[in-house]
Amino acid sequence: MASINLNVNGKQQTVDVDPKTPVLWVLRDHLNLVGTKYGCGIAQCGACTIHIDGVAVRSCQLPVSVIGQKSITTIEGLAENGDHPVQKAWIEHDVPQCGYCQAGQIMQAVSLLNQKPNPSDEEIETAMNGNICRCGTYLRIKAAIRTAATAKS
Repeated sequence: MASINLNVNGKQQTVDVDPKTPVLWVLRDHLNLVGTKYGCGIAQCGACTIHIDGVAVRSCQLPVSVIGQKSITTIEGLAENGDHPVQKAWIEHDVPQCGYCQAGQIMQAVSLLNQKPNPSDEEIETAMNGNICRCGTYLRIKAAIRTAATAKS
């Protein structure tokens, strides 16, 4: 066990965990931030996507010891009232069905728009590839990203 200091959603947090513990489990089990989901456990489905210094990463295989001074943002920290342009677009396009993948999808989409404010369809598809939606709402996801891009510009 080690005492690890983290910056999560703009707040300093200290956790006592094995340094090899994946960030996902630190967030869920130690900080009670359960918006980030466990999907496949091998960083392939995208349900566990968070931001590290603004870049989308999969948290289920990322040891907490590698975070250091980097900033972690989870779905809970994206917008205080759930009113980020991507979240609003998600609702407008009725994207969520079962909802399980949505936090990871949204975090991936926000990272894309931060890097490319007006992405092409091909850039959206490339960036979102690997974020699996069990309900198959991929066309709605793409439309919501386009809407959010328009709202941000």
